[in-house]
Amino acid sequence: MKKYLVLYAVLVSAALFFVLRHYRGENRRLAQNQEALASDLVHYRTRAGEEAAAAQVLRLRCSEFERLRAEDAAEIRRLGIRIRRLEASARLASASQTRFQAPLRDTVVVQETPREPIFDTLKSFRWRDPWVFVEGYLSRDSVHCRIQSVDTLRQVIHRVPRRFLFFRWGTKALRQEIVSSNPHTRIVYAEYVRIERSNHE
Repeated sequence: MKKYLVLYAVLVSAALFFVLRHYRGENRRLAQNQEALASDLVHYRTRAGEEAAAAQVLRLRCSEFERLRAEDAAEIRRLGIRIRRLEASARLASASQTRFQAPLRDTVVVQETPREPIFDTLKSFRWRDPWVFVEGYLSRDSVHCRIQSVDTLRQVIHRVPRRFLFFRWGTKALRQEIVSSNPHTRIVYAEYVRIERSNHE
């Protein structure tokens, strides 16, 4: 009888240990999510002077992702991907803005007509740097422009360890760093959602 009681005590203790461990991890995940939702995008410049931003990572279960990010989930389904196979989902928004001054030049434009071509002189302009190209011309009552902007965004996901004095251990949070190669670009929104799996998923 004692053997059964000891075995029962060991099994109950092991079950309690695993349940407490699971809920501790779940509480930590939920606390990190609350912190991620409450924190703003942090802007900074890299050592090379590039625009960069940092944001905390959300860790959601599949059911939470479908409920809280329904629009993203619908778009993912339209791509033919099942949500339960999803590893992560990211969204990013950036805005490019620059000021420039370009000289106006006289440009001859030929307009084809049924009788004979008409030659017209318009003012045109052109400006470029390694990231932005702008050209256009001024007609009598309007401005015609063509703008092209090129940017490369690098995204890195990394773990932020817990700290106490000089010691680092575990994971305090997951963080994403986004770096833009275009100096005219400012990152205005960033979200990275990592899909968490429970044991039964």
